[in-house]
Amino acid sequence: MGNVLAFLERRDGRIGGAALEVMSVAQRVAIGLGGSAHALVLGGPGASAGVGELARFGAAKVEVGEHDGLAEYTPEAYASVLVERARQGGYAAVFLSASAVGRDLAPRLAALLDVPLATDVTAVEVVDGRLRVERPVYSGKAFAQIEIDASPALVSMRPNAFPATESAAAGTVAVFTPAVDPAALRTRVVERKLASRGAVDVSEATTIVSGGRGMKDAAQWHLLEALRDALGPDVALGASRAVVDAGWRPHAEQVGQTGKTVAPKLYLAVGISGAIQHLAGMRTAKTIVAINRDADAPIFQVADYGIVGDLFEVLPRLTAEIKSLRAGS
Repeated sequence: MGNVLAFLERRDGRIGGAALEVMSVAQRVAIGLGGSAHALVLGGPGASAGVGELARFGAAKVEVGEHDGLAEYTPEAYASVLVERARQGGYAAVFLSASAVGRDLAPRLAALLDVPLATDVTAVEVVDGRLRVERPVYSGKAFAQIEIDASPALVSMRPNAFPATESAAAGTVAVFTPAVDPAALRTRVVERKLASRGAVDVSEATTIVSGGRGMKDAAQWHLLEALRDALGPDVALGASRAVVDAGWRPHAEQVGQTGKTVAPKLYLAVGISGAIQHLAGMRTAKTIVAINRDADAPIFQVADYGIVGDLFEVLPRLTAEIKSLRAGS
């Protein structure tokens, strides 16, 4: 029997969509290995609130580690607790999201558990009792299939690459107090600053409106903000490297090889030519819409839909049409 452990990240006091994707995949893999899926949630006192809903996504057992030293993410504390639970449970596989926290945490787990790590995975299956995963390579121009021969198999999953599907399980909840000594930690969080109130993290957004040098200057960004607002509350703003280097937008919004890798359901590339570095960060989006006045721009080679035209004319009309459609619904 091969049980599977899913580490579910809490953000702003709740378990988000990326964590539910991890839970869903863990449950599917557990069935293929003849075991069950367990969830691990870490946080400060009260972290167990609301975890009962994880049963709807396949969690047969939910373990919640509550401690003042876990109220904020610190790599040493989280890694030590997760490694301990992985070893005690004898899990066949451990899954976590390739979020900002996951990208920091996963390599530490691999080193402590002395196992290989499959990162930024976009497909998972069980073949002849072993885990086989697929991940983009060469800046997304190809995909590698990897069969993991390790125990546990350690996998970080690209956010938005998997659906969060409901599959009811027992969902028993057990709260424990990890042995964490905050005074012994070499790092600690002293302050958190949000980029802007209500901003959506570009790496986890399901819809992204992204701008490039074709926007001319930072003062024109209000056109993208208006389109974002018209599309809905859970839409993120993105930017190309050239825009960030010019100081028009913060680095947190940069999409590409030297920025963030995204896999939204909808990606709107506005005034972005489509350099290979940018394509590396967004070409796995489900649907890509490009707006550019250059019909030969490389972005159109990967776009599902394209508009060749002046973005300063297209954006206001597109925004108005979306507002009209949403008002009618």
